[in-house]
Amino acid sequence: MEEAMVIVGGGIGGLAAALAAARAGRAVQLLEQASALAEVGAGVQLGPNAVRVLESWGLIDALRSVAAFPKRLEVRNALNAQTLGVLPLGARTVARYGAAYATLARADLHGLLLRAARGHGVSLELNVALAEVSQMSDVVQLRTVSGQTLNTPLLVGADGLWSRVRQQLLQDSPPRATGHLAFRAMVQQSALPALVRSQVVTAWLGPKFHAVQYPVRSGEWLNVVVVVQGHTPGDPTSWDHSANAQELRARLADAQAPLLDLIHAIDDWRLWPLYDRAPMASASEHAQGRIALLGDAAHPMRPYLAQGAGMAIEDAQQLVASLQAHASDVPAALAHYAHARWQRNARVQARAIRNGEIFHLRGPMRLGRDVALRLLGARLLDMPWLYGYGV
Repeated sequence: MEEAMVIVGGGIGGLAAALAAARAGRAVQLLEQASALAEVGAGVQLGPNAVRVLESWGLIDALRSVAAFPKRLEVRNALNAQTLGVLPLGARTVARYGAAYATLARADLHGLLLRAARGHGVSLELNVALAEVSQMSDVVQLRTVSGQTLNTPLLVGADGLWSRVRQQLLQDSPPRATGHLAFRAMVQQSALPALVRSQVVTAWLGPKFHAVQYPVRSGEWLNVVVVVQGHTPGDPTSWDHSANAQELRARLADAQAPLLDLIHAIDDWRLWPLYDRAPMASASEHAQGRIALLGDAAHPMRPYLAQGAGMAIEDAQQLVASLQAHASDVPAALAHYAHARWQRNARVQARAIRNGEIFHLRGPMRLGRDVALRLLGARLLDMPWLYGYGV
């Protein structure tokens, strides 16, 4: 039956696609290779472009119960603590873009999507590792590591950065190392010194590093990410590593309070080497025939625009819209989806790469950046092309 579909990957993108499809009346089977559905990482920012989608899926109350809604975004110089620019969020974002700017723990976003997907009848199967995908004219055949064979008229690969579905479909090179390392921590604000607690999004810019902090869990916790330049040895697929707090403090020794005080107040960090791919070059990287790629499987991006989860949620919304527009023709629907999404995702990927370069500037270029932010402030930080998508 053409209304059935299989989704590989139980992360934020996979669950978003499963929920959107189930809400549209499709029978969804979601396969996850892990033994339990959970989301790794710490925090996630959702611009109004993504929050609008969640609201359209009936999830705004669930989001409000777990998220924080900061009233502004600040950009500060990490070496002297001066404020370089401010973008008002809160009511201004709602008035301008029709939805709020939200910050929350990745596990909380994953949890609310999981509960909603289950509530709409999505079939979830764990411990299912994909071995091989074969596409024919009217069906996609999946073979699992355990030897199980599944047939589906539509396959969605939402299996992340190291996507097995992508490897089978595109047979391209693996993701590339960015040369950046992300130290991540999430702590209760009550455990922090009062002077470093915060209810706003703050980006600290320093030479060859930057840090971002924002509230999560209704403002009771603080998420902190510090990105530095460097590589870590080992298997890149084992991307979650214990971090040495002393190493991070040494790297940020030239930073000033309150950033330096915040770094010294946190003892437990996790370390991720960051990987991405070049910006998408064609619609064929999003879908071919009866197979579609979604989220990081299609367009892994650097986190310097805070849109990785947002783009996966937008993908899910467009996928279902395209399936509804071409209800009796899956290949046509997926071609429509791919052409609707690839250029936007490519633009976000490219802008994220550019932001990372700007954040880490040194010397005269850094001074020029700071002057521009002081003069233009919100005009540089606001992005109608990004946040106003679909309005």
